Amino acid sequence: MSWQKLTNAQIAWRAAQDIEDGAYVNLGIGFPEMVAKYPPEGRDVIYHSENGILGFGEAPPEGEEDWDLINAGKKAVTLNPGASIFHHTDSFAMVRGGHLDVAILGAYQVAQNGDLANWRIGTSGIPAVGGAMDLVHGAGRVAVVTEHTTKDGKPKLVERCSFPLTGVGCVTRIYSSLAVVDIEDGHFVLREKIPDISMDNLQSLTGAPLHTDGAVGDLITPELT
Repeated sequence: MSWQKLTNAQIAWRAAQDIEDGAYVNLGIGFPEMVAKYPPEGRDVIYHSENGILGFGEAPPEGEEDWDLINAGKKAVTLNPGASIFHHTDSFAMVRGGHLDVAILGAYQVAQNGDLANWRIGTSGIPAVGGAMDLVHGAGRVAVVTEHTTKDGKPKLVERCSFPLTGVGCVTRIYSSLAVVDIEDGHFVLREKIPDISMDNLQSLTGAPLHTDGAVGDLITPELT
C-alpha cells in the first residue's frame, strides 16, 4: 500500500466542514462523536443527543466531569449558552418530527442505493438498532463516517448490505478513510479521494462501481491524530 489513509480524526474533521450554519445535528455513538471536536469555522452548530440535550459543548477537562451531564454515548459533556435538557421522549419527538437537519452515523456497510447497516446480530458489534432507525429517517440528511474497508480488507461500501438494515435508502454522503462519496440515483458518485490512491486501487477496495460526475477533488485535511 503506497498511500496513507485518513485517521478517524481527519475523517471527522472533513465531515464537520459540510455542516451548515445554524444546523441541528445528531452524532452517533462512538466515532461520529468526534465530529463535535471540529466545529466549522464561522458557523454555529447546535448538537442534539437522544438522551435529552440540545446545545451541548466540548468535553470538560479530565477530573472536572459532571457525570449527571452526559451524552447518549455516556460521555461527559458541557452545556453551551442557551442549551436545554428535556425528557427522552421529547428528544425522540424532535427526531421523528423532522426537527434535525443532519445525522452523522457510523456504519458496518453502506449500499449503493443508500441502505445503511450499522448494527448486527451476534456476539460482537452493536447489539441492537436503537435510536439510529429513528435518526436515519427523521433527519434532513444522513451522512456516514467510516473506514473504507474492514480490518480484513473487505469493502464497507457495497452493492447490497448483508447485515441487518438500520434504514433503507437513507444515506446521502459517505466520508471514508479514502474518499468522499455521494449516493445519487442508486449509485456511488466519487467526489473526493486522497491524492495518493489511484482510481483503480480505490475501485478495487469498493464493493460497487464508483461513478464520477465532473472532476474528482483531492481529499486533503489537516494533520490530526
